[in-house]
Amino acid sequence: MTERKLLLGDEAIALGAIHAGLSGVYAYPGTPSTEITEFIQGNSLARERGIHCRWSTNEKTAMEEALGMSFMGKRALVCMKHVGMNVCADPFVNSGMTGVNGGVVVLAADDPSMHSSQDEQDSRFYGKFAMIPTFEPSNQQEAYDMMAAAFDYSEQQQLPVLMRVTTRMAHSRAVVECIDVPRQQNSLNYNAEAKNWVLLPANARKRNDIVTAQQAQLEQDAANSTYNIYKEGTDTSLGILTSGIGYNYVMEGFADQCPYPILKISQYPLPKTLVRRLMAECRQVLIVEEGQPFIEDMVRGVSESPNIRGKLDGTLPRTGELTPDAVKQALAKLSVSHFQSSIPDECFAPCEDVVPRPPALCQGCGHRDVYAALNEVLREYDNPRVFGDIGCYTLGFLPPFRAIHSCVDMGASITMAKGAADAGQWPAVAVIGDSTFTHSGMTGLLDAINENANITVIISDNLTTGMTGGQDSAGTNKFEAICRGLGLSDDHLKVVVPLPKNMPEITQIIRDEINYKGTSVIIPRRECMQTLQRHLKQKKAQTAK
Repeated sequence: MTERKLLLGDEAIALGAIHAGLSGVYAYPGTPSTEITEFIQGNSLARERGIHCRWSTNEKTAMEEALGMSFMGKRALVCMKHVGMNVCADPFVNSGMTGVNGGVVVLAADDPSMHSSQDEQDSRFYGKFAMIPTFEPSNQQEAYDMMAAAFDYSEQQQLPVLMRVTTRMAHSRAVVECIDVPRQQNSLNYNAEAKNWVLLPANARKRNDIVTAQQAQLEQDAANSTYNIYKEGTDTSLGILTSGIGYNYVMEGFADQCPYPILKISQYPLPKTLVRRLMAECRQVLIVEEGQPFIEDMVRGVSESPNIRGKLDGTLPRTGELTPDAVKQALAKLSVSHFQSSIPDECFAPCEDVVPRPPALCQGCGHRDVYAALNEVLREYDNPRVFGDIGCYTLGFLPPFRAIHSCVDMGASITMAKGAADAGQWPAVAVIGDSTFTHSGMTGLLDAINENANITVIISDNLTTGMTGGQDSAGTNKFEAICRGLGLSDDHLKVVVPLPKNMPEITQIIRDEINYKGTSVIIPRRECMQTLQRHLKQKKAQTAK
């Protein structure tokens, strides 16, 4: 009997991967993708099968580890948020050249409206750039089903598959029907050929010819895919080309069946034959997609019709999340006579009772004491500059601290501080978290130590990956050893406990290290309040037994 489960989109992806014969998931936590790995970590079948599910140090190592598992014939899933694709771009793009042995699915969770991100980039461009097939589910059931289809297709084409979801898909729930008998894991095999995996120019050129020649077949497969659906319509004054969660928003916009032809895209490369059919049948076409105008750009290249509507002509907003309201307004702009929203207008009205509440560091958080001490010391200097990084401590930019001057990408605090010092800035201080330091900060610190750059690095260690919910941090209890291994002198490696009672000691250490003309590291260490409370509850529960 088919089992029905109420699942987040992320959970549907995770369960679909397990049921598709997954042998390992490799990921670095990043909203909105985090729950995929967490679900696998807590799943009983995953434990029974010994599926690898520990967090990786960063997205690049995750991608490379997955390729190693694929090399041995097993199926691997790589998960990250959209900006993580930038970190793993080197192995990801090259994986199109090596190909795969066991199936590889790379899950990129995009974050339109930047709920917890630096930008709104659209990961579909990476699939096109790397010449690998891309899947984009429009609901939780498709997300579950597509995992098996993506792994099968990966092995059939001997290419990795990119699967792209967005925040609303990842974090909304729906009932999913699951298969009765999960597929067994692949057996270990030695079918991977070194000539494909050793990307010497002579080998890579041959693989490039092969992968380029595959593109026509990939596009034909997309045109024939059960996930790319062409729905006939009775009114051809308008055609709608949509993808992902945008398809649901379109369908919600009609109380009855949509009278217009609809082309839903969930598998790429873009099936140009289906696009041309829609363009030929309809007087004008509205393109509804979440993210950047990825499909729209390509459609405008396929067709010379001036009657293409979407993000590029302002019919839909170019930035922010796609919403049912935005789709409703777009249809209204096009004077769609059949349109009758199934959602009451009052659902779209802004709620006047909800007061915006900006995020803030938790009360009792060690980062608070770090910034309080840093601000106290830096008042003694002219034009100090503090370079921040990605993590909950980025909130130090906001009142009451207003303590940092930059935050660009993972690990940039140390390298930007070094660059500023190279330019003559002093004091130049870098503030980076423990998980971010192991993710991308170590190489920057090596650069600084090699040149004895005049910077002070603060590794604010809360013993977890706090921003994404308290996942394990790869470098916990290893930071002193890492710094020494990189060549830092013990004389300028300091560990403090960030508590108000220790403020005189902390401020003096910060002052001393700023005044030292070289590279120094201060590690304020105190457990995150959220994980501390969780650990205390677990300990209390165990004691009660």
